[in-house]
Amino acid sequence: MSSELLDALTLLEKEKGIGKDVIIEAIEAALISAYKRNFNQAQNVRVDMNLGKGTMRVFARKDVVDEVYDPRLEISVEEAQKVNPNYQIEDVIEIEVTPKDFGRIAAQTAKQVVTQRVREAERGIIYSEFIDREEDIMTGIVQRQDAKFIYVSLGKIEALLPQSEQMPNEQYKPHDRIKVYITKVEKTTKGPQIYVSRTHPGLLKRLFEKEVPEIFDGTVEVKSVAREAGDRSKISVHSEFPEVDPVGSCVGPKGQRVQAVVNELKGEKIDIVRWSKDPVEFVANALSPSKVVEVMVNEEAKATTVIVPDYQLSLAIGKRGQNARLAAKLTGWKIDIKSQSEAEQEGIYTGEKESLIDRDAFDFDEADSE
Repeated sequence: MSSELLDALTLLEKEKGIGKDVIIEAIEAALISAYKRNFNQAQNVRVDMNLGKGTMRVFARKDVVDEVYDPRLEISVEEAQKVNPNYQIEDVIEIEVTPKDFGRIAAQTAKQVVTQRVREAERGIIYSEFIDREEDIMTGIVQRQDAKFIYVSLGKIEALLPQSEQMPNEQYKPHDRIKVYITKVEKTTKGPQIYVSRTHPGLLKRLFEKEVPEIFDGTVEVKSVAREAGDRSKISVHSEFPEVDPVGSCVGPKGQRVQAVVNELKGEKIDIVRWSKDPVEFVANALSPSKVVEVMVNEEAKATTVIVPDYQLSLAIGKRGQNARLAAKLTGWKIDIKSQSEAEQEGIYTGEKESLIDRDAFDFDEADSE
């Protein structure tokens, strides 16, 4: 029995990652529970397990008293001294009470308790592992879907991908491998519950971290991300090192790095722009690929008025206002775009200026078309 038990404990430890001590403690608790339930006992008892010999014994713990009121919990000093003359009042004596027919019923009860303990320990391990992965990405395999969720296997557990977090331009089929962003890890009565996303801006940031070594090692910093998943995104980058080109680092040789991210996001267009603490420069960069001739800043309202050449107005605003909307999200500034002729009529612009846009800004769609 001892070798079989040891083999079983070793197997559980390897498969579930649960230490032998945890399992042994669970078995002891299970045997105590089985003893009390099946033999109608209320004593304070403990279980002694000897894995070397393969024995399990039950001991009742009784208080040594002058007068016994409850024989299940107490023993007279005279009876205790028959076992050992050194026992005195208020000592605690242990008497072996292992039933001869501990048997099938007790074993079944013990099995249920052990199973529950092992399940709880396994859930705790999974929760501890995944709570540290919040706001990170993992590769999962699509398992199935229903009206509310797509279920994605992350190895030890299935994560939930809600409809609202699914990209509109993607079709998910069983066995598809996809990268997901872990948004939330919860403890529930049924175990850990993990929610993931394909639309979160954090997914874009983490993908660039994996593709761009300069971001991973901190040479280049991702300052902000604005995303309309499945369609277009903007990302601003910055480096404290003058010799490092943050935009070029993210683009990579012949656009390979950004192309890898675009492929993972099924063709989502990505604008990479240089971040600046100067709102004039930052807003002008964020409106890439359009040219900007002037940016007027209202610090109190955190708003800007941007003037662009007449022929660039539609490009600056973008389809259904998308370019301007993403630029506002990226910079955190309100952006009101006006053409030069409109600004001149309103008297807020009087002359020609060179374009303010940072030509280091990279519009992947534009570069790809060239």
